[in-house]
Formats: sequence, C-alpha cells, structure tokens
Amino acid sequence: MHRRAYKAQCTAEENRRTPESPSVGNPRLALFALALGTFAIGTGEFGSNGVIQLFAADLNVSIPVATYAITAYAVGVIIGSPMITLFAARANRRTLLLGLIGLFLIGNGLSAVAPNIALLVLFRFVAGSVQGAFFGAGAVVAAYVYGPGRAGLAFATVMGGLTVATIAGSPLGTLIGQHAGWRALYWTVVAVGLLAGTALVAWLPRTDDLRGGSVADELAGLRRRGVWVMVTVAALGISSIFAVYTFIGPFITDAARRDESLIPVALAIFGLGMAVGNHLGGRIADRYENRGLLWGYGGVLVFLTLIGVAGDDLVVLLPCLFGVGATMMAAIPTIQVRLTSFAPDAPTLMGALNLAALNLANSLGAIGGAVALDAGWGTLSTVWAGFALTTAGLFLYAATVARAKPVPVPRSA
Repeated sequence: MHRRAYKAQCTAEENRRTPESPSVGNPRLALFALALGTFAIGTGEFGSNGVIQLFAADLNVSIPVATYAITAYAVGVIIGSPMITLFAARANRRTLLLGLIGLFLIGNGLSAVAPNIALLVLFRFVAGSVQGAFFGAGAVVAAYVYGPGRAGLAFATVMGGLTVATIAGSPLGTLIGQHAGWRALYWTVVAVGLLAGTALVAWLPRTDDLRGGSVADELAGLRRRGVWVMVTVAALGISSIFAVYTFIGPFITDAARRDESLIPVALAIFGLGMAVGNHLGGRIADRYENRGLLWGYGGVLVFLTLIGVAGDDLVVLLPCLFGVGATMMAAIPTIQVRLTSFAPDAPTLMGALNLAALNLANSLGAIGGAVALDAGWGTLSTVWAGFALTTAGLFLYAATVARAKPVPVPRSA
C-alpha cells in the first residue's frame, strides 16, 4: 500500500515543520494572504469577461477581436506560468510569490492604460502568466503552514480566493467597470493586488525551508507519464464546468425564459456551489486517494443530465447549477494531490500545470458547447458536450491514474 507516500506529497520541506513552528508566525494570516492574492487574480480574470463589450467599444474593435484579450490571458496561464516556474525553480517560494504579485500588478496596471487592442492582448498575457505559478507556489507555502498530510486542504485554501472571486469579486468588478469605465476594473484589481502584496510581505513565513529546487528536478516531473495523463484527465473532466458556466446567460433567458436580471443570481449560485465544493474537496483529497475525483466527476454527470433533461424549469436549473459547481470543484484538490504524487520533487510546477489544465478545460468546454449550439441541438445541448468530455476524463482516470503508484517523496532537501 502506498498511502504513506501519497499522504506526504508536497516535498521534504513540508515534512520538517508543523504549523506551530515559530517561523510560520500566524498561520491563519499567512493563509489569508495567499487567498487574498488568488482573489485578486480571479477578479482580474473573470472581471474581464464582464467588461469585454466596454473595451471593445472604447478601442474600436469588434467583440470577436476583443476576445483575443481574454484568450491571451488563458495562453499566459498555459504557457507563461510553467515557464516562469521553471525559470524561478531555485527561488524561495516566498520570494517567488512576491515577485509574481509584482508582475501581476504590472500586467494589470498596463492593461488599465492600454491604448489599443494589440497592447491590451500583450498585457493580458503578462497578467495571465502569473496565475498558475502563483497557485503552485502558494500551494507549497500553504502545505508548509498546514503541516504534513494536508496538501489537499492547502490547495483548496489557495483556490478559495478564486471561488470567492466568482461570487463577489467578478460581479463587483464588472459593476465598477460599467459605472466608471473598463479601465477602472483593472485599477481596482491593482488596488486589491497591492493589498494582497502587503499581506504577503507581512505574513508569509520567512524560512529557508521554502527554498526551491533545481531546474532538473522540475523538468524530471515533466518526463513522468502519470503527470501528463493526469493533466489530460483534468482538462477533459473539468471542461463540463465551463460548458455550463459559459452559457448560464442563455440558460436563463432562452431555455428557462426568464428575465436577464436573474443571470447574476444564477452566477452567484454557481459560484457558491464552487466555494462549498472546494472546501469539502480539500478535506476529501487528504483522506482518500481517488474518491474526490471519482465522486466529483460522477456527481457532475448526474447534474448535467438533469439540466439537459429538465433545465428549462428554473426550479431544476438553479439547484443543478449549484450542484455542478460543487461537485466539480470537489474534484480539483484531488487532481492537485494526485499530480504532485507523481512528481513530489516539483510541487510548484504541478500547481502551474493544474491551472494550465483548468484553462484548457475552459476552452474545451466553451468550444464543445458552441459546437452543440451551432449544430442546432438547442440551448441546453451544451451540457451534453460537457457530459461527453467529463465521461472521457473519468474513464481515462479509472483505467490509468487510479491504479498507478505515486513516486516516493524525497527524504532530504
């Protein structure tokens, strides 16, 4: 049985300290600082979707052209974050997080003053390149603060800021953009980022136990088959959440035939489900190797079916939106833990790859839903595209990763 190796997936540094260690300071404040950082990142990411029409009009481009800025952010996560992680492999994780929040401020500050769409696309790429690396390094620091055997809860804590951003940060940022201009959204994100940076400086532990490793160790993780299978499982499975989230507006107005004023309510319900699922998923991931993903993916398939069959009834649709958000987010901490179990010497890079998979899933879900709509199968047909993708991810996981043994955790620094 490889439970012992599985439980200790976050590097030897994690195993040498406990939350009571003096070098950790106040664990709750350190964890809050990390979550505040991901909240700022999430607000900038999701808030951009809410002001796309505004910057398209101001920069005199069409909506399709304006979406390049959204796509550039995702490309930054997928390509930029792993590259930054490798480049900064030897850096202390605290130092890396502070550098990343600085780059985040630069990317969003430049976005706020972008004079044309070309530069806005470039600056959104810069802002996106921070996300995966921040989540990866943040998960390592959070695992250090929590102590051994709680890496799932650690990653869920870091992800918590992102889920809160979907509930409050993004709607509030969109509202600010609508009333004060789209540039005000990015200045607001900068302000929150400055607050997060101050909190990180003040409350993150200062210790050599958070020092990085060699580039060779990080690259070694990329040579392990289990890592890439797990990334594929994540990209396929999580795509269903975006096959729903992307089309919540049409679900409300076209399928359920309700006023568009209910769209923010539906988005908030979905976001609340994500927050609940994320919290529970962290605890499940630390207790069980596979159940978080198997239950999460299996549960989301049930809710997708209910939406596809009876989602035109608001009484069915709204609870199912909560259910999709909750069940899928419950799987994500397990994805992180399993990824790291295959490359325990590269936890930061595994966090970056997890976020890259999340952004690939965003594209897959949106594209799959669009294909279903273009085929004339109806508004709710987007959930069946998500159903097919998540089913593929679930079968791939059950057939391969669920039976694979993790790589033993290094015992020395």
